Amino acid sequence: MIGRARRLRRNTTEAEPLLWGELRNDQLGWRFRRQHPIPPYIVDFACVEARLVVEADGGQHERTGDHEMRDRALRQNGWRILRFWNNDIVENRAGILQIIAATLASRPAMGPHPNPPPHAGEGIPDGGCGAS
Repeated sequence: MIGRARRLRRNTTEAEPLLWGELRNDQLGWRFRRQHPIPPYIVDFACVEARLVVEADGGQHERTGDHEMRDRALRQNGWRILRFWNNDIVENRAGILQIIAATLASRPAMGPHPNPPPHAGEGIPDGGCGAS
């Protein structure tokens, strides 16, 4: 899955790097990840702390129902999903960022993520066995 995510990062649409340029480095006050695995899926952008997925969709997703099952599974696991057409990202990036910022600001009081991922370079202190 990690290899597939890396391939997706190299093969982007025109809109994805434009949106990533606005989301990276905590520019909205939240940390986003690009081509983030949420097994069995890989999402375009994810803010793990806010449990928010942002998807950039092109013409390949025009059929009704393309992502219904995927979105349902992600929602059942506590993720919120925003989808934007690639051309909207290219033509109205400021408006898209306002929607993302408003969604982040309205984050429901869900408490912390039950299994937060470690920050880059951090391991599991007990060796991963769960024993204290």
